[in-house]
Amino acid sequence: MARCCFYAVGTLSLLLLVCSVTLLVARVFQKAVDREIEQNTVLKNGTEVFDAWENPPPPIYMQFYFFNVTNPDEILQGENPHVEQVGPYTYREYRPRENIHFWDNGTKISATNPKSYIFQRDLSVGDPEVDLIRTLNIPVITAMEWTRISLLKEILEGLLKTYQQKLFVIHTVHELLWGYKDELFSLISIFKPDVPQYFGLFYGKNGTSDGDYLFLTGEDSYLNFTKIVEWNGRSSLNWWSSEKCNMINGTDGNSFHPLVSKEEILYIFASDFCRSVYLTFSDIGNVEGIPSLRFSLPPEMFANNSDNTCFCIPSGNCLGSGVLNVSVCKNGVPIFLSSPHFYQADEKFISAVKGMNPNKEDHETFLDINPMTGIILRGSKRLQVNVHVRKIEGFDETGDIKSLVFPVMYLNESVLIDQDSATKLKSVINTTMVITNIPYIIMALGVFLGLIFTWMACKGQGSTEEGTSDERAPLMRT
Repeated sequence: MARCCFYAVGTLSLLLLVCSVTLLVARVFQKAVDREIEQNTVLKNGTEVFDAWENPPPPIYMQFYFFNVTNPDEILQGENPHVEQVGPYTYREYRPRENIHFWDNGTKISATNPKSYIFQRDLSVGDPEVDLIRTLNIPVITAMEWTRISLLKEILEGLLKTYQQKLFVIHTVHELLWGYKDELFSLISIFKPDVPQYFGLFYGKNGTSDGDYLFLTGEDSYLNFTKIVEWNGRSSLNWWSSEKCNMINGTDGNSFHPLVSKEEILYIFASDFCRSVYLTFSDIGNVEGIPSLRFSLPPEMFANNSDNTCFCIPSGNCLGSGVLNVSVCKNGVPIFLSSPHFYQADEKFISAVKGMNPNKEDHETFLDINPMTGIILRGSKRLQVNVHVRKIEGFDETGDIKSLVFPVMYLNESVLIDQDSATKLKSVINTTMVITNIPYIIMALGVFLGLIFTWMACKGQGSTEEGTSDERAPLMRT
């Protein structure tokens, strides 16, 4: 009986070890988990995935930082601008999906994504209704750029003098963000009805959407989960000078497909960038105890290289690395986008403005994503709005100002997974870890039985030697 147990333990130990190695090599349980995740990551009514997509649970905050100009007179005399950062002015952002419709047997879904902003006084440095900022008079600069015929220049110059318009103005934070009635635009709107009488950096963007989106639900492939097919009825843009630059790639940045790998490039269509952007892997970490992969906006995104010449208007006419001219999609307003404080931009942009202090921690755009689910754990979208200014002949308002990219303000749109969502995600991750670790559990049991087998073998050998010694004893005595 003992001998049978001995061989049974040894055989079972060997079988368990072989089985565990086979399961590990074949990735049986990992593939089963991946397959389950792929099949469940689809936008369908009544699922948690759909509910989270329709009403994103983590709180999103939008912080605005303004650059207050301290030496306006010296700037008009040709000196470098000196600015002081003021902020943040923080708003809670709400972005539910609306007008949702399924198409093509559930493989596509259309929706709008209106955004609303509620001011958060406890997370801000002051009152936006009261705090004043001196900055560029963007309507005046825009009107100057619009007028290219000498006759129109003379008319505009007369209007500027009549209404005592200057290159720099003072407005409250609220006015600069959400809009104020501008005298010059009000006059121009009489002749050009498409020009609004109001101007604000976020004018008309509170409680409104940026257009109609058509997404893939992920029904055909998990890799296509929430991938954008069309925006405002178009499958590509028409602002840029090549088909490649006009492509609408990736998701809207609110969600990604599951099973994300470090080797991937994550594409996002950002309507405020007027183009698709991409993020590349930069670090491994964890957020609230949940494993994460960090994807960041690389320097190549806005680099002055051959890949980006089609984003320069006119084609090939780039000011340098780190800035993007989006005037073509902003009704001719000379807006240039960059990272805050010209982070990752050419040194000439940084040194041209006193008060720029770029650093990775405060000014990098990044997303921390759980690789198994594709859920965003933490992220910051950081974007600076600049205006290209220059001395324009015929307009005394520009004085002897240097030609430069002038910072106006930057925003930080941030998100951090809430505690309830983190708890649910941890539970899912722990369950899948138990399943995928079954081969290791089997291996541990095999090793344990192997140790028992070894102990039994040693004990049996010791008993045999002891028995032999006892049998010889009488002979020795004889």
